[in-house]
Amino acid sequence: MKRLIEIYDTTLRDGSQAEGVSFSVEDKLRITDKLDELGVHFIEGGWPGSNPKDVEYFEKARKLNLRYARVAAFGSTHHPKYKPAEDPNLKALVAAETPVITIFGKTWDLHVREALGISGGKNLQLIKNSVRHLKKHAQLVFFDAEHFFDGYKSDPDYAVKCLVSAQEGGADGVILCDTNGGTLTGELSRIVAKVLEAVDAPVGIHAHNDSEVAVANSLAAVELGAGQVQGTINGLGERCGNANLCSIIPALRFKLGMDCLSDEQMKRLRDASRFVSEIGNLRHWRRLPYVGDSAFAHKGGIHVSAVQKNPLTYEHIRPELVGNSQRVLVSDLAGRSNVLRKARESGIKLTEDAPELREIIQRLKSLEKQGYEFEGAEASFEILMKKALGLHRTFFELIGFRVIVEKRREGENPISEATIMVRVSNHIEHTAATGSGPVNALDNALRKALEKFYPQLKQVSLIDYKVRVLSAAEGTAANVRVLVESGDGHQKWGTVGVSENIIEASWQALVDSIDYKLLRDEGAVALA
Repeated sequence: MKRLIEIYDTTLRDGSQAEGVSFSVEDKLRITDKLDELGVHFIEGGWPGSNPKDVEYFEKARKLNLRYARVAAFGSTHHPKYKPAEDPNLKALVAAETPVITIFGKTWDLHVREALGISGGKNLQLIKNSVRHLKKHAQLVFFDAEHFFDGYKSDPDYAVKCLVSAQEGGADGVILCDTNGGTLTGELSRIVAKVLEAVDAPVGIHAHNDSEVAVANSLAAVELGAGQVQGTINGLGERCGNANLCSIIPALRFKLGMDCLSDEQMKRLRDASRFVSEIGNLRHWRRLPYVGDSAFAHKGGIHVSAVQKNPLTYEHIRPELVGNSQRVLVSDLAGRSNVLRKARESGIKLTEDAPELREIIQRLKSLEKQGYEFEGAEASFEILMKKALGLHRTFFELIGFRVIVEKRREGENPISEATIMVRVSNHIEHTAATGSGPVNALDNALRKALEKFYPQLKQVSLIDYKVRVLSAAEGTAANVRVLVESGDGHQKWGTVGVSENIIEASWQALVDSIDYKLLRDEGAVALA
């Protein structure tokens, strides 16, 4: 029988302490629903004794219809000057009415002496009495042993006594916290093994990532016998972050054979990861293991050829198990397998013996030598293939454009205006538009000229715009690469342009973006 490992998520509390992250009450409620859908066992909602926002969250969270998870309130042991029943912090924890309460207490003698200013014996009483009091009001009480590994290295006997005090108070689990994130895996493993011999209560692990080993430390503790793992989605957290549950959960399930989430729940992992990034207004890091866009992306032609025969040649698990998918990138490293795979993905018929295949590969390598990059501009690559195969058609012809940037007085923002003339069939359209910058003005003018002929372009918006100087040695005469991300509410696509002139490079990317949209819509109509 597989050993069950409890997944304790602290994204809403520890994760919200990450630099640049702030969750509203509504954000926290939405994330709670998503984490419950994922199937985690515990969701730490916040610290009701620290701020009104968390008090409001717990009031509203009681009304959620959660299927899998139990919400936990977080706080500290009672203050030395109060009895447990009179302590404001413990009162707030009880008032939250959560089925689970987690409290942290000092286990490092340095903190006991200098932060609390009390004796070691008094601290042991605080721990035991706080747990004992809270056990009267919650189904489960967990004790987070703050700075445990630093405390153990300073005075192992005292650090363990703190755990025993929580155990004597009735704690349902003692969680070993590497609060500073400075303990390496070998040392942590030796300490965890000693703790498991010394305490009877279930043991958990709470690791921070300051030494880049939070995931490794968490997995090592589980292999030794820890039954609960605390962490956050995407590793969000203070300083360098917490242990990343999006890496820990699949490792537990597929590498260690532990029971944590079901097969169906595992398939929701990438969705949960992206959801938290979106709610936190963070760009989802593409190189995240398991759930990132690049986690199962293949660029080298030999790699692509191999994974097409057997994905296990270059993939440690199947991406579908965690809700991800295999991707093939196109670049100057690409071989026949890459291009053929991209053609299939785009619905383009291209065979291994087609003469156009060699032309596409040569054109790709030539363009990348000039500075083009198609890894983030797959729509431009699809257009490149269609042009080589005679499947592309011209929707409009540029007669000319002019962009003016005018600054009328100091202290005011410049004004950008674009004038454009295009030919569509036998019609010539001449329009002008303003924008927040020269590229935005050009984009607006082009759409204004084309929308009367292609009204579906009203759905398209420019989502992201990036410029990179390709050769600093040439100074202001250097080539620039412009990457544009566009979307129409149903899908997103990337296009690229390269030139010594940033407006010309932007124009190339904008034209590809519009061509891609019109080609796709035309193909959809033909299929219908």
